[in-house]
Amino acid sequence: MKRPVLLLALTLLGCQSILTARQMHPLQVKVVPAWVANAFTVAQTQSEAMYNEVMKTGLLPRSIQRGLQPKTDWTAGFFPGTLWYLYTYTGEDTWKTRAEKATALMEGEQNNAFDHDIGFKMYSCFGNGYLLTGNKAYRHIIFRSAKTLTSRYSYKTGLIMSWEPDVKRDWLFPVIIDNMINLELLMEAYKMSGDTTLRHIAVSHADKTMKYHYRKDMSCPHVVDYEPETGAMRKYDWNNGSDDTAHSTWSRGQSWGLYGFTMMYRETGDRKYLQHAEKIADFLLSHPNMPEDMIPYWDYSAPERSKMRDASAAAVMASALMELSTYSARGKKYFEAGEKQLKSLSSPAYLAKPGTHKNFILMHATGNLLRNSELDGALSYADYYYMEGLLRYLRLINGKELYKVI
Repeated sequence: MKRPVLLLALTLLGCQSILTARQMHPLQVKVVPAWVANAFTVAQTQSEAMYNEVMKTGLLPRSIQRGLQPKTDWTAGFFPGTLWYLYTYTGEDTWKTRAEKATALMEGEQNNAFDHDIGFKMYSCFGNGYLLTGNKAYRHIIFRSAKTLTSRYSYKTGLIMSWEPDVKRDWLFPVIIDNMINLELLMEAYKMSGDTTLRHIAVSHADKTMKYHYRKDMSCPHVVDYEPETGAMRKYDWNNGSDDTAHSTWSRGQSWGLYGFTMMYRETGDRKYLQHAEKIADFLLSHPNMPEDMIPYWDYSAPERSKMRDASAAAVMASALMELSTYSARGKKYFEAGEKQLKSLSSPAYLAKPGTHKNFILMHATGNLLRNSELDGALSYADYYYMEGLLRYLRLINGKELYKVI
């Protein structure tokens, strides 16, 4: 298969005085494999039932264990984002309306500076909504959310602080690998507004993360703590994944990094991000502890402590590999790996039966094993990135662009 080329011409990125925005449209493709069609059928059944619960309560789904949560929860934006992806797939106004109503629940979070996860929360719902509809009110909320995120940035460290200092954990300026995903909010707001401060902060955070968060073998811990006055790295630490800070390779964290650096290459055209993403992908795909079905254990470095899988790590990784395949000379390898992960997730082993699993889509997603939190169940972000990965897959096998520049 000829590798599709992303229409986001990299020669345009970084050289326009006012950058153009991206746009998505409801999917119009001729080829939809039966296993993908079945996955979306299941997703629609589950999500319709979940939407009804959301509208009754005004709360948003997080997991089976934690149930529905208020909009302040870091996962709150993912279900509205999933609804936008179902609108993308079906083109049906019913799903658009549902997505708009669920997204409206999140509006007040644009000013929540106490949560570094504002990118996760706001871009997944308002970002996708804007790309699909061009709604100017969404555009304003995206920009306001990005400016709120910048309040957590320190020019001394060159990083966005993930959590507050913690005496018990001996954290002065903790940064988690998850934070790479939030940079997409900054980059989208920069393109909308021309505010170069937003781009500077995103690039600075990515560069420092690339330099200090990764070991020589291209694995990374969950947490890195920094000296707040000098920006010097203090230590590796954990909150998720194995507590062996010298070797912990928390699977979802590796996927967050792969996704984040692939995205930063898309947004900047800087090849150092592409090369870093390729190295992460190669490390994961060749890891001796990657299971045959390519649904990772909770931590690559310590499967002997638990054989528990994390479908969310696979979903994030598969979506990232779909995009990475469009940029890299090794694209065929990455595409085929992501395809295998999506097929595994779409099998009866991981795809919930309609009407079961508390209306979540994927089974066997693990939140935090050592914290005994959300074990082997469901996670809203697993469903979101699974839907995104399938949409990217469909676009690529039909020779479509992932994004269109307008």
